[in-house]
Amino acid sequence: MTHFGVICPTGSHLTACFPLGYELQQRGHRVTFLNIVDAQDKVLAANFGFSPIGKDERPSGSEAEILAQRGKLSGIASLKHSFKTAEQDMRIILQDAPDIVQSEGIEALLVDQCSPVGGTVADFLNLPFVSLCNALPLNLEIGVPPRFTTWQYQTNWRAKLRNRVGYSLENRLTKPFRQLTAEYRQRWNLPPHTHPNDIYSKLAQLSQQPSEFEFPRRNLPPHFHFTGPYHSAIGRNITPFPWEQLTGQPLIYASMGTIQNRLLSVFEAIAAACVGLDVQLVISLGGGMPLEAVSTLTGNPLVVSYAPQLEVLKRAALTITHAGLNTVLESLTYGVPMVAIPISNDQPGVAARIVWAGAGELLPIARLTAASLQSVIHKVLTQDSYKVQALRLQSAIQNSGRVQQAANIIETVIGTGQPVVRNTGE
Repeated sequence: MTHFGVICPTGSHLTACFPLGYELQQRGHRVTFLNIVDAQDKVLAANFGFSPIGKDERPSGSEAEILAQRGKLSGIASLKHSFKTAEQDMRIILQDAPDIVQSEGIEALLVDQCSPVGGTVADFLNLPFVSLCNALPLNLEIGVPPRFTTWQYQTNWRAKLRNRVGYSLENRLTKPFRQLTAEYRQRWNLPPHTHPNDIYSKLAQLSQQPSEFEFPRRNLPPHFHFTGPYHSAIGRNITPFPWEQLTGQPLIYASMGTIQNRLLSVFEAIAAACVGLDVQLVISLGGGMPLEAVSTLTGNPLVVSYAPQLEVLKRAALTITHAGLNTVLESLTYGVPMVAIPISNDQPGVAARIVWAGAGELLPIARLTAASLQSVIHKVLTQDSYKVQALRLQSAIQNSGRVQQAANIIETVIGTGQPVVRNTGE
């Protein structure tokens, strides 16, 4: 059996790794997460091993401070803030992970694409690693719009030129990542990366999307697999919910996630937009602000600090979401169409895919008003095509291999040292 080390960001990326880690544990493997101190309680509560990194640079409580700052931002400002934190965390991984991996006896790494330096650690230690896409696939492809834009997929030359301009901006923002990686690869006598996609695994790259929810990709490596999502209750807090207050009306579930969730004006617009509609609105604040801060919302929404999201989505007619990939895939798992209000990071790209797949609409935050949102909500609730497409994607998820397929691929590539080629049906 193999001792796997998991390198990933905190938050939703951490939660997304838990079902896969649990599946590997059930098969007799050992799983240890390498992460900052603030992730320790959550990892240990989910019954995984844990080794802290960056204890001095990222002491207890630092994550809450960072998220409090980011939760008030949107757009490029939020993106820059995220990249600044990511650079710090990548430096911590390069500094601390090699010694921890060796001392723990870790034999293979599972590396989130958003913590790509984990692959360089694996190369330095001569260990196999598998890349995990817990956000949109980061594999660079000029025909696909940058993930931080809401641009739709098009094949004409104007779209490709537009994409190049977008990627040039992303390249400037991510230049510190590349410089940091190059510095350590040179220090460790490793060959330099000659293409942006070289940072990902040559054995297997696993995306939690079904292929039907991704723009057409022409340049993915043959060992890239769309496995479908791994959702489960593992690692999630048991959250009380006032089920008795549900009225039986069509339920609209609104969540802006757990990071960019301190924008009061967004919740005010959502509440006002649902006034006059024959619906019940449930708002989950995601811990971003106290309940008292939203006590004067228009209408009579049911507001909770946290909601048992999977259970609520089973009853939902519509999700209003920041377009975080986890919430979007969980909504599609239950065939729920969406209205997306993307804030930052890859949320605009996820929202663009919701529209492209026909499972909902997006409303840029710059155009968000109660009236504009109400119009979009009414459209998605009353036009059958959105529900039909959400059910199509639900079927695609049900027919994907999901966590079992992902674990099968991981076991095979680690056991043989050879990549597993993608089935054309994936």
